Amino acid sequence: MNRRKRFFIALMLAFLLIPAVGGKTIRLGVMLPLHDDNGDGRRMVEYYRGVLMACDSLKKSGLTVDVHAWNTPEDCNVKEVLQDPAAAQCDMIIGPLYSRQVRALSDFVAQHDIKLLIPFSITAPPLYTNSNIYQVYQNNNDVNSHTISSFMTQFKDYHPVVIDCNDSTSKKGSFTFGLRRKLEERGIAYNLTNLKSGEDAFYKAFSADLPNVVILNTGRHQELGVAVAKLNGLKAVHPELNISLFGYTEWLGYTRLYLDAFYRYDTYVPAPFYTNLSASATQRLQQKYRWNFHQDMQQMLPRFALTGFDHAMFFLSGLNAHGKAFNGEAAQSSYKYVQTPLRFERIGNGGFRNRTLLLVHYQPNQRVEIINK
Repeated sequence: MNRRKRFFIALMLAFLLIPAVGGKTIRLGVMLPLHDDNGDGRRMVEYYRGVLMACDSLKKSGLTVDVHAWNTPEDCNVKEVLQDPAAAQCDMIIGPLYSRQVRALSDFVAQHDIKLLIPFSITAPPLYTNSNIYQVYQNNNDVNSHTISSFMTQFKDYHPVVIDCNDSTSKKGSFTFGLRRKLEERGIAYNLTNLKSGEDAFYKAFSADLPNVVILNTGRHQELGVAVAKLNGLKAVHPELNISLFGYTEWLGYTRLYLDAFYRYDTYVPAPFYTNLSASATQRLQQKYRWNFHQDMQQMLPRFALTGFDHAMFFLSGLNAHGKAFNGEAAQSSYKYVQTPLRFERIGNGGFRNRTLLLVHYQPNQRVEIINK
C-alpha cells in the first residue's frame, strides 16, 4: 500500500460520523486532492475536515450526510473515478480543485442531475451552459467589476487619489484603469500622484474640502509601507485632511504589520471572506478541529477548514430545507457564515456564481465593520 493510499485511509478514519436518527439523508461526494504529498493536498485535507465538521453539526437538526470522498490529485483521470457507482448516487459533489478536471465532472453531473460545487477554481467554461454548477470564486474581470461598483457606491462623495507605486510587477492595473474609466464616465474628478512625488506635489493631489480616498496601484506590502509613511508625513503637516484607504484582499494578510495604520486611515479592504479569529464561533470551530484531528488549522488566510465548514453548512442545510429546488440564492438561506459568505446568482441560462463581496472596514475607533455588498 503506497503512502498516498495509507494517508487517505487514515484521514477517513480520523473522524467518525454518527448518523442522526429518523431524519433525512443527503448523499455528498467530495472529489479533491486529499493527500499529504504537497500544499494542495494538505489544504484540501483541511477543507475536507471542515466539511466533515459541518456534517457532524447538522446531525443535531436530524440530518444524516452520507459522505463519499475520492482522492483526485492533479494527475488523476477523473473519468475513471466517476466509474465508481457511488458517484452517480450523490445529491451533490464538491470539486474539483484543478480546472482541467472540470469538464469531465460537468458532463457527469449534467447526465445524473447532481449539483456540483466548484469551491476554488475560477476557470469553469461549463458554468455558462450547465445549470447544475455552482462556482464560489469569480474570475478577475468579474471581481474588478463588482469591486468598482461597490467603490462607486461607498465613496460617491469622496475625492479619489490614485497613487502610482512604481511596481512593474503589479497586476492591479486592470482594476485601477477600470476604476478611472468609471470615474471619468460619471464625471467625477480624481487626481494621480506618485510615491516619489515631492511633498508639495503630493499634497496638491488631495482635496481640503472633500474626504479623500486613496487607491494604490499595487497590492504588495512593501509599497503599502512606503505609502503609509508618506501619508503620515502629509497628515503631520496637514492634519485637517480627511483620508481613507481602499485596499486589496492581500492586505488582510498584512494586518499584523499595518493594523494601526488601517485604523488610522479608515481603511476598506474588499474580500470574498473575513476571518475573525476572536469571534466565538471561530474559536469553537478551532477547538473542535483540535479535538477531532489533534492539530491546529494551518496559519493562513482564509482558514481552509472554516471555508469547508461554511460551504457544507450552506449547501447541506439548503438541500435539507428545499431539496433539488435549492439554488443558493439569498432568499433560500438563513445560514450565518463563520468566514465565507455565499450568495449565488444564475449566469445566463447556465449555472450559478457566488456574487458576495465583503468590505472589511477598519474604523478609526479600532473596530472592524463588515459591509456585505
